Amino acid sequence: MMQPTRTNLLLLRERLRAVFNCIAILKGRRQALIKEFLQVTRPLLQSREAISQEYASALFALQVTAAREGDIAMNALVAANRRQLAVDVEERNLLGLRYHDVVSHESVTREFSERPFDVVGPTPWLDETLARFEEIVEALLDLASFEGKFRRLAEELIRMTRRIRVLEERVVPKLHAEIHHLSQFLAEREREGYFRLKRFKKIATRRQQSPAAVSARVVLPG
Repeated sequence: MMQPTRTNLLLLRERLRAVFNCIAILKGRRQALIKEFLQVTRPLLQSREAISQEYASALFALQVTAAREGDIAMNALVAANRRQLAVDVEERNLLGLRYHDVVSHESVTREFSERPFDVVGPTPWLDETLARFEEIVEALLDLASFEGKFRRLAEELIRMTRRIRVLEERVVPKLHAEIHHLSQFLAEREREGYFRLKRFKKIATRRQQSPAAVSARVVLPG
């Protein structure tokens, strides 16, 4: 337990000021993170909605193509169009936060001449279906970049909000209570010291006056 001294009282008040400064810094940083979070959230939600709609349209186009081309042609098409994409996961920094970003080193979408249509005869339905799914894959890679930043910002905002809440709801009230208790104790001790000093002065005054009174009684004739 902290000793009830004036030095410790000053230390507690200084600690309280430091906590308030820390809260102000955390709130300022949280505000900057919220701004970045909102800037990421809008395109993220829009991309998700657009990809969902495009995926539904691409599935319908795939069903139409499968009905027109047949299972044999579709299986050959799938086998011919299998390929590997070079994708790296790189570490980025945003306002001191590290997050992982997905980077593609090649375009997913291809021109008509780049597709292996020598295996299966080209048709408009095949070309359109492939183009749609390639666009979806490319959009998903772009979305993955937003997802990494979005999750990291969300985690940091939650963590920072908890820290601010702990400081405001636990640390600050505890310091206020300790400062109040210590101030009351020191004030009470000062009052006791004041009254004790006052009583001592009265006793000292009486003792100084007592010999003079005795001398006066002795000098006076009887």
